Amino acid sequence: MALSRFLAAIIASVMLASLPVLADEIQDINLQFRKGELTSALDHANRYLASNPKDAQVRFLKGLILGDLGKTDDAIEVLKGLTEDYPELPEPYNNLAVLYASQGQYEDARYALEMAIRAQPGYATAHENLGDIYAKMAAIEYDKARTLDSKNMAAQTKLKLIQDMLGKQASKPAAAEPVSGSSQPAQAK
Repeated sequence: MALSRFLAAIIASVMLASLPVLADEIQDINLQFRKGELTSALDHANRYLASNPKDAQVRFLKGLILGDLGKTDDAIEVLKGLTEDYPELPEPYNNLAVLYASQGQYEDARYALEMAIRAQPGYATAHENLGDIYAKMAAIEYDKARTLDSKNMAAQTKLKLIQDMLGKQASKPAAAEPVSGSSQPAQAK
């Protein structure tokens, strides 16, 4: 009994002593990502995850890095895995929505944002992004109406209003960014 408590104390000491090292590693990955050193950040994240496969923050960072590298499908898989393992975290859903929207998958983006809001009802970024997705979806429908009936002035007017609101560009929801030193995925900006 005393031996098992002694071993437990040693294990706990080793784990606690390693936390600052792990935090430093996460900060290093985050710094590489922020500096745009995407390939080295991804390599570092992969090495870290090899020994810490459930770490939510580094998995989240890996998803962001993959997205920035243009590996959208891989980023989606990483973020989907996070939503399955940590459904209470809204940031992976939000960033999943950003990726879906970039591919024109607005229904999937809408669903992901609704899940982010369900996870954290006060998550303002997800609410704003959901509004952007609804606006983009509305623009698509108004454009279809205008195409089907070129004399439909109401549809043309509404389409112009939404295009002006969206800045005449495709809706790009805001992504959550990593925050150094956190053990959870970052809070959105």
